[in-house]
Amino acid sequence: MFSLILIIVVTSFISYHGLQNLYFFDQYKFNVNAVRFKKEYIRLLSSGFLHGDFMHLILNMYVLYMFGAVVIGNFGILVFFLVYLGAIVLGNLFSLYVYKNQGGYSAIGASGGVAGIIFLSVAIDPVGSRIGIIFLPGLSIPGYIFGFLYFAYSVYNMLYPSRNDMIGHAAHLGGAVFGLTFAVVVSPLTAFYYSFYLLIMGLPLFYLFYDILIKKRRR
Repeated sequence: MFSLILIIVVTSFISYHGLQNLYFFDQYKFNVNAVRFKKEYIRLLSSGFLHGDFMHLILNMYVLYMFGAVVIGNFGILVFFLVYLGAIVLGNLFSLYVYKNQGGYSAIGASGGVAGIIFLSVAIDPVGSRIGIIFLPGLSIPGYIFGFLYFAYSVYNMLYPSRNDMIGHAAHLGGAVFGLTFAVVVSPLTAFYYSFYLLIMGLPLFYLFYDILIKKRRR
């Protein structure tokens, strides 16, 4: 648990510094033009240690603590770090692909990495795992239902964004898919046993792939 606490402390410190220093914040946030043309690839990872406000930071770190403990208990600390950091990078790479023609697009936050950890822990037991709803104490839903709703919400808001929606849904999706895919690769027998429920979770992703890979080619 020391390593989990350490990454929460480091993220909190860097996020606090970024909120106090706008130059530092702008230098390390994810930005399409900075990554594509200036080759500032560090932003693919560093943006995961920055947050827009304290509520954003606290919520991400709380969820990371809850689900990170599950992942460490089942897979160990090395897998935790691999999935967490890998999900941040992959989430930003997916954002880079989706928003490659929007040079000013920027994003910050650990949500992609947190999503990867959540979905790795859910994939261990998508039926028996229960996901609580923060603002409704005592209410929880099966992991695979949560996964389906999470993917459906993120896909819809990514494809049909609202002007007031400042959430990086593409990064969330990329991170979640990484965590889910990692679980399937390292535990194929478990994935096969729960394949029906994992398929239900992933249904919104089929529409997403259809939209970005097939529909766009026809336009």
